[in-house]
Amino acid sequence: MRINGDEEVSAAPEHLVFAYYITGHGFGHATRVVEVVRHLILAGHDVHVVTGAPAFVFTSAIDSPRLFIRKVLLDCGAVQADALTVDRLASLKMYSETAVIPRDSILATEVEWLNSIKADLVVSDVVPVACRAAADAGIRSVCVTNFSWDFIYAEYVMAAGHHHRSIVWQIAEDYSHCEFLIRLPGYCPMPAFRDVIDVPLVVRRLHKSRKEVRQELGIGEDVKLVIFNFGGQPAGWKLKQEYLPDGWLCLVCGASDTQELPPNFMKLEKNAYTPDFIAASDCMLGKIGYGTVSEALAYKLPFVFVRRDYFNEEPFLRNMLEHYQGGVEMIRRDLLTGRWAPYLLRAVSLQPCYEEAINGGEVAAKILQDTAVGKNYASSKVRIIQCVYHVSLSMHINPLNK
Repeated sequence: MRINGDEEVSAAPEHLVFAYYITGHGFGHATRVVEVVRHLILAGHDVHVVTGAPAFVFTSAIDSPRLFIRKVLLDCGAVQADALTVDRLASLKMYSETAVIPRDSILATEVEWLNSIKADLVVSDVVPVACRAAADAGIRSVCVTNFSWDFIYAEYVMAAGHHHRSIVWQIAEDYSHCEFLIRLPGYCPMPAFRDVIDVPLVVRRLHKSRKEVRQELGIGEDVKLVIFNFGGQPAGWKLKQEYLPDGWLCLVCGASDTQELPPNFMKLEKNAYTPDFIAASDCMLGKIGYGTVSEALAYKLPFVFVRRDYFNEEPFLRNMLEHYQGGVEMIRRDLLTGRWAPYLLRAVSLQPCYEEAINGGEVAAKILQDTAVGKNYASSKVRIIQCVYHVSLSMHINPLNK
């Protein structure tokens, strides 16, 4: 089912309580959740966000007593050796320590907490155990995402041999308790979900215009601006003045307090509202993730990207970026050695052409509100996939290979 960008969130006939779980992988999940949560709160509901992300990601965009932040990490996502490399074995080990070994206590704690806040709906992006906890508490659950961890971890299990393979099956089984999936553009295969609703891009709104941002930076339209955005991963970047063409300035996201930069590079504050700076730039240099791709497309910003190792989400987002003529690939050696100029000059010659709706946050919030008050978006199909996963777990058969 596809729902286009003509849905509006009006005040519900009753006050609702949402529990919104966010994976611990990077900022991209948290930043898109912000936009969905903002619309739920505007409609008069309480939202309890369960996250390992810094609170400022939410409070910088939402100032409301209806927002509650609970600092808990229930899945670690992918462990990165550096900004461009995922450590596959460390990711599986960390997930086991975070979500598998303490699973029974996690479920007991979450069921008790969900009952204590009287949650009307559990939303997950895309924490597997949240779906199982919701089922145990007798509460409906919905996932909102463009990928699922069973798909990502399946590749890591191949590197690990037979070790940790039960993780993939358990994650898929947890997701099967979810009522349906709100699927975002640039999505991967997600076979664990029985029903799917497609929505537009979820993109954070702008707070300031391009002109306002550039005035605050003290630069004019004659200056070419590139935003350096690798998700805030500490990478110890050694950036040099000669990396940029003459007349260019680079805004650096996630720089450490002690990192010294050349005069044509400028640090952004850790709590800077990056959509404004993205929209004020002439191109972006970074790695592909949902947050960077969606905001580059929405604000028609050419994106110079460097591939990341061992993250299966990337090819699907890259296809979307290139389909709308917004992407230039930079090889890693040229990134590290400073041969940036050909790529930046190529990027500013592009004309990204994304014209689709970008109000997925509002559309998703409307679907979540409707679901919480009892509307049935799921089909009447028997939940066959859940039974398949239950059987496969007991028989040690991986249904993903069927």
